[in-house]
Amino acid sequence: MLPLSAQANDLPAPLTPDQFHPSDPEKARIGQLLFYDKILSGNRNISCGTCHHHDHGGTDGLSLGIGEGGIGVGPKRTAGTGDSRIRKRIPRNAPALWNIGHKSITNIFHDGRLSISDIYGNGFNSPAEEWLPKGLDNITAAQALFPLTAQFEMAGNPKENQVAGAVHDRIDAAWPIIAKRVRAIPEYADMFAAAFEEINEPQDLTIVQIGNALGAFINTEWQSHDSLFDAYIENNIPLPEDAARGMALFYGKADCASCHSGPLFTDQKFLALGLPAFGPGRTRRFDPMPRDVGRMGESDALEDAYRFRTPPLRNIALTAPYGHNGAFPTLESMIQHHINPKTSRSIWTRDMANLPAAPWLQAIDFTIQSDTREMKRQNRALDITPMILTPSEISDLESFLHSLTGKSGNNRPLGRPATVPSGLSVD
Repeated sequence: MLPLSAQANDLPAPLTPDQFHPSDPEKARIGQLLFYDKILSGNRNISCGTCHHHDHGGTDGLSLGIGEGGIGVGPKRTAGTGDSRIRKRIPRNAPALWNIGHKSITNIFHDGRLSISDIYGNGFNSPAEEWLPKGLDNITAAQALFPLTAQFEMAGNPKENQVAGAVHDRIDAAWPIIAKRVRAIPEYADMFAAAFEEINEPQDLTIVQIGNALGAFINTEWQSHDSLFDAYIENNIPLPEDAARGMALFYGKADCASCHSGPLFTDQKFLALGLPAFGPGRTRRFDPMPRDVGRMGESDALEDAYRFRTPPLRNIALTAPYGHNGAFPTLESMIQHHINPKTSRSIWTRDMANLPAAPWLQAIDFTIQSDTREMKRQNRALDITPMILTPSEISDLESFLHSLTGKSGNNRPLGRPATVPSGLSVD
């Protein structure tokens, strides 16, 4: 039973498969192969799975990702060597993919720059605006197309390959090149023709079907609702005592549920948490400072400055480090920051950020911290009300967050393929 019965009304309804976008198994199987196939990247050296790997809970275990040009997988991934080494860290932490196929999801990415909308006549408000093609099944399918065109994620640098060069001209110029690569592989051509009614011959295959296949895979593969918490709300199976106390705090004194609400534990809104600043930032053409202004970068509204999307919490224990820039290595340190951001920032140290060595980027990694005016602006932007929690209460909250881990969290339906049709190596 709940330690505080009055909070029963705050608990979400059970999460069930019918709440997710349906996915065809044949399309999901194609998506699984594409997810780990480096054929989708400009230089054929990185896949979606490199940064969203099964071995790391659908993430990479790094504070800021190592994209195109890096070597290896997960926390041990390096920044590369020689001319192929990375030119920039990925500005933000690789977000987990758990449950993004839920029908309630209306926006994706830390700044929400992809959202459901018909403003451009294609179903989405996105960085591609009217150039995003029509026919994408859902927001997950749309999301899957953007890392392919990102220079430091998968596209590569201008003049290195056709994809990167095309992106430099206009974002949608790259997608036909990628689609041509895929349909030139007989195994893919046959699989797409069998799974998609609209494909009668290879040239019918476009980036739309590729996005829909990736979306079908992501929506089914990263669906999770078999945690201890689910057993409690569905069948009233008691949580462990420390997790039950943590749940009472979560929905009560600690007020976590005011933002981490609903079955996915997110209100999908944008809040300023005052995290320590570092990394290259998600810079804009007219604002080259290595800072990240968060939601304002998408909305251009000053009131959105330094605000980031509330992350879902299911399987959160599998996806460290935490925060939009991965500033905190443990759940405990992230909870500590929530209850007292000012103190947390004062004791935060640079070694808490998991940043693979890249000496040629060292001058950029923490340079923003020397800008006293910018630091004052960021420190003023804070939507958290400090509170006092005892060490035991913090521990109980952490136990509750662990109870959100699905029993099958590390045992997914399809998993990582051993090989892919392109013949390229699989990370």
